[in-house]
Amino acid sequence: MYFTDRGLEELTDRRGEEQVSLAWLAGQMQAFVDQNPEFEVPVERLATWLARGGTDDDE
Repeated sequence: MYFTDRGLEELTDRRGEEQVSLAWLAGQMQAFVDQNPEFEVPVERLATWLARGGTDDDE
């Protein structure tokens, strides 16, 4: 396991059975960026990647 995977594993362990909407996820991501503005670029890149179905295409 990579060090960077620990947060993802914790998320799965703690909340893996929950179902959430994409609107809820977007709100949580925005709240995180509001509290941690230095992460705005990577969070926006992740959001764009998710919105495009896991591709980097500009389509």
